[in-house]
Amino acid sequence: MKHKEIVEKMSLEQKAAFVSGYDYWHLEEAPELGLPKIMITDGPHGLRKANPDKKSSTGGIGLGNSVPSTCFPPAATSSCSWDPELLKQEGEAMGEECLKEKVSTILGPGTNIKRAPVGGRNFEYF
Repeated sequence: MKHKEIVEKMSLEQKAAFVSGYDYWHLEEAPELGLPKIMITDGPHGLRKANPDKKSSTGGIGLGNSVPSTCFPPAATSSCSWDPELLKQEGEAMGEECLKEKVSTILGPGTNIKRAPVGGRNFEYF
């Protein structure tokens, strides 16, 4: 089924649930439309996924109990290499870690033109 067809078949409630999420790290599923529950993680410097076997030390959102993963340099630093092949290798390595941990989407690295220095997260962007 094509994306446009899936969206056309979704109810308003399904659309709202899909964009608001099932919980902090998962998107809502719609099995009748072929949409599984998918896991997303934050990841400006690589995979950051909560370890379900460890208690969180940060109040429930699962940031203090991450599974082991590689911490890549910030995008602003990596881009200073001017080496597209190196950045491709970083992306492939992040993808391999996500596959191993069954993560469908990693939220990073990011691109931004940094028009407002008050953003607070500009160090993360290319």
